[in-house]
Amino acid sequence: MNDSAEYYDEMDEYEPIEGYCFHCRESVEIEDAMPVWTRRGQPATRGSCPICAGTVFRMGKTELHKEQNRPEAIVLEGESTKRNHPKLARDTVYINYAADDEEAAQRIASDLEKSGLAVWLHDHSAEDVNWSSGVHPALKDCSRMVYVLSSNALGDEQVMNAWQFFRGQRKPIVIAQLEQVDPPDPIRRSPRYDVAGDYKSEFRQMLGMLSA
Repeated sequence: MNDSAEYYDEMDEYEPIEGYCFHCRESVEIEDAMPVWTRRGQPATRGSCPICAGTVFRMGKTELHKEQNRPEAIVLEGESTKRNHPKLARDTVYINYAADDEEAAQRIASDLEKSGLAVWLHDHSAEDVNWSSGVHPALKDCSRMVYVLSSNALGDEQVMNAWQFFRGQRKPIVIAQLEQVDPPDPIRRSPRYDVAGDYKSEFRQMLGMLSA
């Protein structure tokens, strides 16, 4: 087999990977797809949209992961409470979301980190963990919250408990809206950004609010 044939065999090794672009509101073939792992050690794929060039993030294992070993997840909610809680950077942003909205939350977190903000993603594996203080230390440490609003989030008790704690501490909450649903009444006046619409514009405005 000649060199050119080997080259095309390598190019055909992986099938195109699709992901949902929240800006274009459609499934697209992810450009420059890269296998990544979330903080909990879950496989995902990150790349760009061929239409708007925005970030596309897809959860789940693909062919791109077959040559990679799963890294150890860092200590998050759900780990032993006897371990030390990792020290968070000043002004860390808490991303509060329902488990079914993880792809959208991961994209927001990734873009915030690229913009220079430290983030903490809520972890839904900690339902049975009882922290000595009654709440996860990250809720105390983080100074701001992004509440990813959807019908899923409205029915999620963990999500509700998190924003209620933040509100009780008088910490700022901004809303990243995925669906046309009303936010909980106590936080209805929080700044709201329709990231399911013009994502780039709404994200920039949200970033400005979080950076103020």
